[in-house]
Amino acid sequence: MLTRISAALRAQPPQPVTAGADEVDRLYRHWRVRVMYATITGYALFYFVRKNLSMAAKAITDEFHFSNTQWGAVLSVATVVYALSKFLSGVVGDRANPRYLFALGLLFSAIVNLFFGFGASLGFFITMWALNNLFQGTGVPPCVRLLTSWFSPREIGRAWGLWNASHQIGGAIIAVWAGWLVTHYGWRSAFWVPAIVCVVGAFWLLNRLTDSPESMGLPAVEVYRERAAAGSVADAAAPFWGVFRQHILGNKWVWVVSAANFFVYIVRIGLLDWTPKYLQEAKGFNLKEAGWSLSGFELAGIFGAYAAGWISDTVFKGRRGPVSVGFMLLLIACVASLFFVPRGQVWTMAGVFVALGFFVYGPQLLIAVAAADFATKAAASSAVGLTGLFGYLGASVCGVATGMLADRYGWDGVLWFYAGSAVIGAGLLATTWGARTPER
Repeated sequence: MLTRISAALRAQPPQPVTAGADEVDRLYRHWRVRVMYATITGYALFYFVRKNLSMAAKAITDEFHFSNTQWGAVLSVATVVYALSKFLSGVVGDRANPRYLFALGLLFSAIVNLFFGFGASLGFFITMWALNNLFQGTGVPPCVRLLTSWFSPREIGRAWGLWNASHQIGGAIIAVWAGWLVTHYGWRSAFWVPAIVCVVGAFWLLNRLTDSPESMGLPAVEVYRERAAAGSVADAAAPFWGVFRQHILGNKWVWVVSAANFFVYIVRIGLLDWTPKYLQEAKGFNLKEAGWSLSGFELAGIFGAYAAGWISDTVFKGRRGPVSVGFMLLLIACVASLFFVPRGQVWTMAGVFVALGFFVYGPQLLIAVAAADFATKAAASSAVGLTGLFGYLGASVCGVATGMLADRYGWDGVLWFYAGSAVIGAGLLATTWGARTPER
């Protein structure tokens, strides 16, 4: 049994190219569409069983009388586990079959959510949500492997921007859906109902996804789209440690964008995890209004991420730094504007959160794209895993720090923390301004 599972999880070996040019073109067009919609849908489902927690947070803390600091511990422990899982899954993802890694991660995450709904103590919540995030870390690396396998370097920014909509689609739907479930059926339903949907979704992904083009007897995407010489394409069978040492450990730009991600994620995850509580306590929103504002934040991120990818591909010819810095400066301005919106101004605040979503998701996308670009296709999943490790270490700091700052200094202290983090992130990304992307 274990041998069969291990064999299924391993990346499938390349097969000889036997199809004619017309058949290759037909299969590529079919599978590129299929891979795109399946990974978008699949990663949106991952959000159903991760971001449901923020909508249930106030109901849980009120029922069990947890302080913001105690609840921050739930978030911080989980994000440390997620950070490590995302990095290790990224390393595994460069050599794994993305079809099985993706589907099994979603299935196990859904099962943990079913158990979480029975919780009644802080220790239980910390343990189960950490376990959930262990499986959540398997979500991004298979998508990275599939995107870099099926889309060429000259189109990856746009393809990644399109796929990145999965974050916002999943986040927006669960913000409204979980808010409605909590209001009408209690907080436990916000874990049980999405989990059942995701169990079904995991089996659907097994049916929809595949491995690399080469494993299906198709030429590498660089050969298909850009007519690159076959010998110039990175060899996925190269020794792992040599690839990791060259493209990750010795690549300064991967480390710079990873460090920047630490600070970007403080802002992004802080807004995602704490917005419902912040809007209810500081701005007088009810839960439904807070859910709609968070939904607007997520939906605006679809356009922000795609715009960032498109501009960096077409205007800056693969340079991600200038676009990232521009978005970060506008993000800083949006965070600062939160100080000035009066209590009860629902539409004004919703507009600010739309702008926040647009500008935070641009750098979040481009950091991952830049890391994959700098590391080449041979180590793209590992590089994105490293940015994820740094990002979610930032998110883990954000969980406890936000709770402590809110308890001691109020929500204005939290906003200063987010604004300062955005400034540091912008400074780090500015150092990549002139960095050029090598061909994969």
